[in-house]
This record gives sequence, C-alpha cells and structure tokens, in this order.
Amino acid sequence: MRTRTKAALAVTTAALLGAPLALGAGEGAPLGGGERNPSANASVEYNRETQIIADNQTYGTRQSNKSSNGGGAIYGCRSRAGGSAANNEPCIRANNLNDGLAFELETNGTIAGTLTAKPGDGSRPFITNATGVATGLNADRVDGKNAVDLVKDAAVATQALNPLAVVKADGVAGRTRGVETNGVSRSATGDYDVRFSGDLSTCALAATTTGTAPGQIAVTPTVAADKKTTTVGVRTFDGSGAVADRGYHLLASC
Repeated sequence: MRTRTKAALAVTTAALLGAPLALGAGEGAPLGGGERNPSANASVEYNRETQIIADNQTYGTRQSNKSSNGGGAIYGCRSRAGGSAANNEPCIRANNLNDGLAFELETNGTIAGTLTAKPGDGSRPFITNATGVATGLNADRVDGKNAVDLVKDAAVATQALNPLAVVKADGVAGRTRGVETNGVSRSATGDYDVRFSGDLSTCALAATTTGTAPGQIAVTPTVAADKKTTTVGVRTFDGSGAVADRGYHLLASC
C-alpha cells in the first residue's frame, strides 16, 4: 500500500514539475499564422512582452507582403502624449545601442511617406535635437523658392512700395517705378504731373531738382476718387523763386 502511494506521489510531482508556468492569457503558447494571437477572443490578450531575440548578421525578424496593395506590418497602440520620456512608449521605437542608423526608409516611388498629425498650427511633424544641416532636405525653400529667391522677392516688394519718377526739364520721363503708362506730363513752364498707380495718400513724398543750379520744388498729391491712381503735381522754380523748367527726382516712401 505504501509503495503504491509513493509511486502516485512521484507521478504527480513529475507532472507538476513538467507543466509550464502559467504566465497569463496566452503567454507561452506558440504563435499561429493567419489568425489572431493569442486567441480569436478579443478579451484575451498577452499580459507581457513577446520578445524575439536574435544574434545573426542580417535581421532579427522580417515581415513582408507580396500583395500589390498590402502592407508589410502595422503597429497600433493607445499610448498618451510625451513618449518614452513621459513613460508613454510610442507605437514604434527603433533604438540602436551602437552608433549606426536607427532606421532607414526607402521606396521606389516619388514620395517616401507621410507624417499625419492633428491639423493646426499647434501640430509639428517631428522634433529633433540635431542642429546640423539635413542633406537633401530643401529646408531653405518656401513654396518651391530658395532663400535667395525670397530675398529677391522681398527686395522687389520693397521697391514696389516706393514708387519713383526721374523726369527731365522738358517733361520727358526717364526711369520710373509705379507710374502709369504715359503718366508723366508737362503742361507749362515748371508745371508737371506724375500719375502713379494706387493710393499714395499714406506715403511720404520726397522731390529734389537735378543739376548744379540752385532751385526749388513743390509737390501736391491728389488721389483719384476710385483710389486707383494718385496724381502728384510738381512745380519747379529757379534759385530766386521764379517758375522755371527743372529736371527732378520724385520718390514716394510707403
């Protein structure tokens, strides 16, 4: 009787020692291809990390899809903001413990990928602590224009805000900017009109006579009723204050 009892205890002990440790819902079970793991029951999930550790010269794992419209892998999570620094692990983290690359993204298409965040000025595509130049990244372009082009555009825009007219004593226009076609005229001795495009009522007008002889000049702007043009009446005088034809430069600073 004692022999049978000892034998039964020995078998029971061996069975217990040989049974796998219960780790939770599905832990320790093999992965099944083409199905939900660890179970088709959505309420049954792994309670611990599933680790795949390799030591070879290529990759630890490889996921691929030969379909023409199927992806290689998808990772989803419900982590909150802050990332690893806030103990909120991101859905994907690539950590190279050596000094090589952490990731490579490559495609035969013309778009490597997209970064989609919540719309709005408060959203950013990514954050980096790197301060070096990103090779191949057109960071100096805005709307397809280089920084040099933007500087030129700014100069042109600035010039557009400063219309000018260079006029000879006989009323013939030289260099002009912002002046209407045939906008310079002389109606009498020392009496000129320069018609600029736009409303120059808020602009400061500056005029100087040209040449070495003393002279005086006066300007009077008149804005058209439709605000589309401004006619500047220019009156020139000699050094004694008598009306005289004089060449002049007229500049509007807006």
